[in-house]
Amino acid sequence: MKDHRVLTPREELAAEDRLFRAVLCMRSVDECRAFFHDLCTPAELQALKDRWAVAELLAEGRLSYRQIHDETGVSVTTIGRVARFLTAGEGGYTRVLQRFRDREKRS
Repeated sequence: MKDHRVLTPREELAAEDRLFRAVLCMRSVDECRAFFHDLCTPAELQALKDRWAVAELLAEGRLSYRQIHDETGVSVTTIGRVARFLTAGEGGYTRVLQRFRDREKRS
């Protein structure tokens, strides 16, 4: 993590909470797009998009890491990192992937 200011763990958690509450305030894809384009550098946004694409492909379970790399251009190291968090993370990828699938079925 970037060493830019000194916050207590409690202050860090509060800052994180404010960011996540801001994300939850958005009401449309267009609002999310505008927010993330303002918030992130192009490289940061690309990294987020890449990780999400990898998570979706890994969840489908039909491609190897190498095939995912060939399809997305994402490094095998990043693919492995996403895979690790899919199975041993805090459940964020899994939860959102399931909700995303459920929403897609209803649409």
